[in-house]
Amino acid sequence: MQKIEGKVWNFGKDIDTDLIIAARYLNTSNPKELAKHVMEDADPTFVSKMTPGDIIVADENFGCGSSREHAPIALKAAGVAAVIAPTFARIFYRNAFNMGLPIFELTESLEIKEGESVSIDMDAGTITNITTNKTYNFIPIPPFMQELLSAGGLMNYASEEIAAQEK
Repeated sequence: MQKIEGKVWNFGKDIDTDLIIAARYLNTSNPKELAKHVMEDADPTFVSKMTPGDIIVADENFGCGSSREHAPIALKAAGVAAVIAPTFARIFYRNAFNMGLPIFELTESLEIKEGESVSIDMDAGTITNITTNKTYNFIPIPPFMQELLSAGGLMNYASEEIAAQEK
């Protein structure tokens, strides 16, 4: 698969989909428009501070709340490379993989502090805090979910499968 490396931004426990992308912005499905407002209600300056490739590290139950696909779409469109948390809401978990947003379950996520840099090796199943030189093993991603990520999400995966069957 791939390696992901980026700067960390920390968020707390129970970050719901309304904090990820507020309902007032759901009148559009344009990812670029959604990206302008990602995490706005949790940190109004997040989009202006982060750079593409950065990584969100949060406490448990990230993505709870409604089942809107807009949340992982907005994160991905803003350039968030991955999200690391001890647990994810189940519907967000599935939506993230369907949209091609890598997420990683790591019990020790709170040991990783804002501003530190991490490297995620998806093949090795490790997250290394480059700043502290500490390596963690994340909870393995099921093989089918890995295929979705490799394809860039469910729609790309389905397109590839259809193309392969037509050959």
